Order: sequence, then structure tokens, then C-alpha cells
Amino acid sequence: MTLRELLDLPAIVSVETAARAFGIGRNKAMDLIRSGDFPAKTLQLGGTMKVSTASLREVLGLPTVLP
Repeated sequence: MTLRELLDLPAIVSVETAARAFGIGRNKAMDLIRSGDFPAKTLQLGGTMKVSTASLREVLGLPTVLP
């Protein structure tokens, strides 16, 4: 995932998108979420797991708020 793609993400992203940003697969990401070791903040929305983009950016050392 390019820097521009990361900066253009919406406020909440899918586990697949977050996994791609970390350079891991969806299954590995889900294993980390289940074990409580996923580095970014996750949100359970109904039956769907989502990831906070601000948290994702923070972990990656990018600005959490864009000008």
C-alpha cells in the first residue's frame, strides 16, 4: 500500500485493508485480533470487524489527522 493510499483511507477500514497496510494477510490479522495482539484499534460493528484508520496511521507513524 502506498503512502497516498494510506492517507486517503476513510475513518474506518476493513480488516483486509488494515492487514494490507501492515503487509500481512487477512487470516493473520484475524488471529492477532482474536488474541488481542493486533496493533491497531478494532471495532466490532454488528457481525463485522473494522479498524480505526487513525489508530492504523498512529501505529505506522503517520499523521492521524490530515490538514
